[in-house]
Amino acid sequence: VLQDPSSSTVEFNSRNKKYRSLERSFKRRLRVIYQSTIFWTDLSLITPLSTTVQSDPEPEKVLCLDSVGKGDWSLQRLRLSPSEHALAATVKAPHREEARCVLVKLGDREPTLDPPQPLLTIDKVFSVEWATDDILFYSSQQKLQCHHVFRLDLTATGTRSALVYQEQQPDVFVEVSLSRDRRLVLVNCSSKRSSEVWLIDSAKPLMEPTLVQARLPELLYHVEHSHGQLYILANTGPGQEYQVLRAPLSSPSIKHWVPVCSPGPGTAVKDMEVLQDHCVLATRDPLGLLALQVVPLSQPATTSTLQLPPWACAIETKRAGLTDSGWLEFLLSSPVHPPVLYRYYPRENRLLLQEDTEERRTPQEYQTTRLEAPSQDGTMVPLTLFHRPMLEELRGAPLLVHVYGAYGMDLNMDFSPDKRLLLEDGWALAYCHVRGGGERGLGWHRQGRMEGKSRGVEDLAACIHRLYDLGVSRPSLTALTARSAGAILVGALCNLHPHLIRAVTLQAPFLDVLGTMQEPSLPLTLEERGEWGDPMSDPCQRDTIASYCPCHNIIPQHYPSMLLTAYIEDNRVPVAGVHKYEERLREAIHTHLNESEPTPSVILDLQPGADHFGPGDFELSLTESARQLAFLHTELGLNQQKTKNRRN
Repeated sequence: VLQDPSSSTVEFNSRNKKYRSLERSFKRRLRVIYQSTIFWTDLSLITPLSTTVQSDPEPEKVLCLDSVGKGDWSLQRLRLSPSEHALAATVKAPHREEARCVLVKLGDREPTLDPPQPLLTIDKVFSVEWATDDILFYSSQQKLQCHHVFRLDLTATGTRSALVYQEQQPDVFVEVSLSRDRRLVLVNCSSKRSSEVWLIDSAKPLMEPTLVQARLPELLYHVEHSHGQLYILANTGPGQEYQVLRAPLSSPSIKHWVPVCSPGPGTAVKDMEVLQDHCVLATRDPLGLLALQVVPLSQPATTSTLQLPPWACAIETKRAGLTDSGWLEFLLSSPVHPPVLYRYYPRENRLLLQEDTEERRTPQEYQTTRLEAPSQDGTMVPLTLFHRPMLEELRGAPLLVHVYGAYGMDLNMDFSPDKRLLLEDGWALAYCHVRGGGERGLGWHRQGRMEGKSRGVEDLAACIHRLYDLGVSRPSLTALTARSAGAILVGALCNLHPHLIRAVTLQAPFLDVLGTMQEPSLPLTLEERGEWGDPMSDPCQRDTIASYCPCHNIIPQHYPSMLLTAYIEDNRVPVAGVHKYEERLREAIHTHLNESEPTPSVILDLQPGADHFGPGDFELSLTESARQLAFLHTELGLNQQKTKNRRN
C-alpha cells in the first residue's frame, strides 16, 4: 500500500530529529553558494534579444509565465521564428512529465505595455521547431512516450494542425530538431538499439518528410546539414564507434555515405556541430580529458585537435542564433567548477574565454586527479577524483563516490553546489566511469549491457579499492551516491561487498529490475528491453537480470545506512519497487542484528509528484540536497568528530 506523500515527509522529519539542525545549516550554506556561483536570470518575463539594443534600453516584455495558466510554471525551451515574428515556449508545471507549448505573436508594441496574451497553448508537447514564421512543427507526448509529429499552420483566419509523422514501434521515441543552418527540420526517431531520421525542407514545409536511412539493427546515426550536404554522425566506424560521414541531400541513404573523419582509438565522440565550413566534434579521451576535433569541410584530411582546459569535465554547446555566425559557443564545467562560457573560432583556430568572472567563481585551490583502476577482468576503468589536500593527505578525509553506468550515458559531471560545498569542507569526490556508461564510447556501453550489470559492479568495486590502496579515505568514512539506474550498481555492490562503504544516498532509485521488466503494462518496460533484456520471453535473460537485481539478492547481513529519495507519481521508476526493496532490506537487517555492529539507518523519503530528475522548484530542490548532506554527515559521524576536535 502506497503511503500518502505528505505523511511520509512528516514521518521522515519526526523519526529523524538528529538531521534537522544540520539540514537547516546546510540549506543556508547551499543558498549562499548558489547566489555566489550561479548567474540568476528572471525567467518569469521573457524578452527577445533583438529588442535589447542601444536605441531601445527598455526590453519588450513578450511573455509572462503567470499568463500560461494556474500553477508554478518553469521555462523549458524557447524557439523564435526565423524573422522573430512569433515565439514558441515550452513550460512545465511541478510534478508533471508533459510540458505545455505557449505561442506568442511578436510585433511593434510599446515596451512599457504588459506582455500580450498567448495566441495559443498546446498541451503535452515535448519538442518544437519553427520552419517559417507561420509554420511550427512539434512532437506530442503521452506520459513517457512520443510517437507523433504535427505541423501547426498559423494562418490569417486561425490555426490548423496536421499529423505529419506517426511512429508504429512502441520502443521508439520521436522528437523534432532544427539543423544549425535552419535549412532542415529533423524528425529524429530513436530506440536503444537503432535510429532513423526524416527531413523536412524549411523552405517547403508542406511537403512530405524524406527518409534519410530506414532503421537497421544496431545502427545509430544523427544528421546535420551544410551547403546541400548531409553530415552524418553514425556508429559505422571501427568497433562500431562513431565516425563522421557525408552524403548528398538529394541521395541521403546509407549506400551514399562517404567517410569524412574517424576519431582515433579510445576517443569517444560526445557531440557534433557543423558550422559554415567546419565540422567540430567534442571528444573525450580514455582518461576523460575533453577536446575539440576540428574538420575543415573542404579539406577533411587536415583535421586538428584543440585540447580543452584539464579541469573541464562537462561540455554543453549553445544553440546557434537565427544566423550562423561561424563560431561555436559552449559552456565548460565540472562538479565543483561553475559553468564558464567559451567561444571557438575554427577559421583562426582560436579559443576565447567569454567571461571575466572565472577567478571569482572558481573554488579555492583544488586538484583534479585522473586515475585508472584495474577491474576483475584486467580492464582499466577511468576514475576522476576532486580534492583540496594532496593525494597523500586524504587518509582521514570523508569520501563520496558517484556512479551511473547505464544507457551509454556519461556520468553527470555538471556543476553542483552541494559538491562544491563538500569539497570546501575537505571531502574527496570520486566519479567512477564504469562500463555500461558512455565515457569510452559505444563499446564501453555494450560491454556493460551484454554482461548484464556484473561488469559495472566489478568496475565500481575496483575503483573503490584503488582509492583505498592510494590512501584515500577508508570504509568508515566512505559514502556512495547514485540516481535512477545508477542505483542498480550501488544496490548490487551493497549485496556483494557491504563493508566497503558506510552510507548510501539514492534518488529515484531503480532497484527492482526483475519485477519491473516482468510488468509489460508499465510505461517504459517495452522501451527498456533494449537495455536490460526481456525476462518474459527469454529464460537466460531472466536469469541474468535475477543475478544482479538489487531487490532480488538481499540477504541477512550487515548493510550500510541508506537514504532512499523517491517520488510517488514517478512513471519511470515505480515507487512500489522502492517500497519492496526497503521492506526486504529492513527485514534482512533485522534478521542479521549483531551487537558488535551499529544498526544501520534505512530511510525512505517519499516525496509528492512525478519529478524523476528532482524537484523543479528551487526551494524544494535546496531542501532535498540539504537533507542528503545532513544524512551523510551524520551517518559518517562527522558531526561527532567535529565535537571531539572542539573539545580537544
